[in-house]
Amino acid sequence: MSTHPLISVIMPVYNCEKTVAIAIGSILNQTYRNTELIVVNDSSTDQTRNIIEELAKNDDRIRLFDNESDPNRFDVKLNRNVNAGYSARNLGFKHAKGELITFQDADDASLLNRLEIQYDLLIKSNSIHVTLDWFKFDETKLGRKLNTAKYSDRIESLGPDELYTMSQRSKGLVAKISKQINRAVPFHWKRMRVINKLFFGSLENYPGAGNSPLFKREVIEKVQFRKLEDRIWPSFMGRGADKDFNFQVAETFRNSHFFAIPLYMWRVPKQNDKYVDTVSSNFLDQESTLPYYERTKSHG
Repeated sequence: MSTHPLISVIMPVYNCEKTVAIAIGSILNQTYRNTELIVVNDSSTDQTRNIIEELAKNDDRIRLFDNESDPNRFDVKLNRNVNAGYSARNLGFKHAKGELITFQDADDASLLNRLEIQYDLLIKSNSIHVTLDWFKFDETKLGRKLNTAKYSDRIESLGPDELYTMSQRSKGLVAKISKQINRAVPFHWKRMRVINKLFFGSLENYPGAGNSPLFKREVIEKVQFRKLEDRIWPSFMGRGADKDFNFQVAETFRNSHFFAIPLYMWRVPKQNDKYVDTVSSNFLDQESTLPYYERTKSHG
């Protein structure tokens, strides 16, 4: 692997006109500079695509592709969107040129040294796949980076053996016996009382920010994102595409690592309680003003 290999960042987008420019800015302004941003428009009906086209005029690292409409996106029986983004990520794999691949959701953001730290950890741990942790999205933290010197003695981690064991513990009995049988049973049946114990293991999530792993290109030769009916590690309520992908990688390669470093900002209602003091700015440095931020505010 070269000294600073190209990292392909895949960003599925669906009706994110109010947030996509912030998400894009947090990637283009990373301290790790050798990147490409593959934006996959997942049938947006608002101004999302137009915004991305405008941003791409200012930075040739942005590559925009359109995904075909997915008829399985919404599950009528579960009454929820269960397949959002899974096929868009797979399309991104086909266009990625990097030796390394990661993701950025279009309604979130990353601290500006997320990729730099994630890459360093992947190299130092000789890992094929590294996940980090998250904290609640905070607009005041945009354009900032984590001070690793101050934070280094707080880092906890899980290694390949622990993550593989977790993958087996959270894997349903039926999937252990036969992937074909597991695939053949409709998901809303899998959730039924009594029999759900056959299809779900411990129900624990993959640790940290499962939506933004960094991994070597060889991963996609064996592991892809799967639609809900094919997932071995879905969430009990449906979806769980990221969870399923990460546990696939941990099981298939047995060389995954998790580091409890909060570098990803997730738009959720509640804070990740583990990092309340971290995001109070005790460990954050000012880096730069995000490009496109002022333009983005006009869409808010």
